[in-house]
Amino acid sequence: MKFGGTSLATPHHVINAAQKVAQISKKHDTVVVVSAMGHTTDRLFSMSREITPTPKAREMDMLLTAGERISVALLSMALDDLHLEAVSYTGSQVGIITDTRHTDARILDIRGDRIKKALSENKIAVVCGFQGVSLEKEITTLGRGGSDTTALALSAALNAEKCLIYTDVDGVFTEDPNIYPEVKKISTLSYGEMLELSSHGVQVLHPRASSIAARYNIPVEIRNSFNNRSGTLITDLGDIEHPKPRALTHCTELYLITLLEVTRRTHHLSQIVTELVNGGVHIKFFSHGISEAKKFDLSFITPLEEKDLVNSLLKKVIKKLRINNIREECDICSLSVVGRGIGSANKVLADIFTTLSRNRVHIEIVTTSELSITIFLKGKYLQRSISALLNKFKLVKQ
Repeated sequence: MKFGGTSLATPHHVINAAQKVAQISKKHDTVVVVSAMGHTTDRLFSMSREITPTPKAREMDMLLTAGERISVALLSMALDDLHLEAVSYTGSQVGIITDTRHTDARILDIRGDRIKKALSENKIAVVCGFQGVSLEKEITTLGRGGSDTTALALSAALNAEKCLIYTDVDGVFTEDPNIYPEVKKISTLSYGEMLELSSHGVQVLHPRASSIAARYNIPVEIRNSFNNRSGTLITDLGDIEHPKPRALTHCTELYLITLLEVTRRTHHLSQIVTELVNGGVHIKFFSHGISEAKKFDLSFITPLEEKDLVNSLLKKVIKKLRINNIREECDICSLSVVGRGIGSANKVLADIFTTLSRNRVHIEIVTTSELSITIFLKGKYLQRSISALLNKFKLVKQ
């Protein structure tokens, strides 16, 4: 069981979470992974910036891991008050071993001896999400979605029957229900569909966690902490004969930069891409097109917040390669249509183009995969496009 920050925001929420753990633990050996309470991580991050604009990554990990320690202690107290024996652990105490990258570490191994011992003694193990310890015995954090990653990694290491993710929505919907209240809840999704949705903006399960679930075939259910309704089950659904869109998801605040008329040399593309990747840019998409016989155009889409980083990294490359013509767009969004097999279903692609054309939407770029069709477009077209496609593919309540 994993409880996110909104599910633990107050002492009352913690007690509510403990009652849900108590119900599950009647029939199952139970391990609970927790995030920091409410906006604790954001507050700690803001406090660090009040001290210095450039805190050391090691000290940030030391600071941010404090949030989860509060949650595990309080939840263990709440379970004890329900006459259940629980024991709290940090990531390092249960042997979540990571590489040495502070603030964005990757799990190398989970030893889990203390969890196994606790379970053998009929105790509930309550574990800090988001954190581990490096081979150099330094505290590390797992980056965005780290508690989801912890929960699925522990599920894999302990051969769990199921992983329950508790959040503040009833499951996965055909679009964001906070923005589009008429959308439908999806009862079951394949691992691939969930991974695609996570990668394109759905925040109920992090892509790294989705990937672990798929690799180890762990059923995952997304549930609401604040009611007892069934959620969305993510599992292996097998093959599908008639591909169809299952959901839409979108991202806003993207940045499009195009380098025009770059001289065609075999090493120029690798130079530019390597510079951005090594500099820490998260490239959402890039396109390599021919403008004339000896020139090519190169477009990148990145998060808008990385605009200054992109430009600073490209500065020396642009000068070296004598690139004089650059075009920028700061109002770019992505809209992804997700469903097994739709990337190779020509009719779905034609329906998307026809629907958007009728609604006078101009498409900047289109990409496809077996599981998704992603459209990049200007922000002014986003709401119109989502509403049109939700209706076209019957993804709203009738």
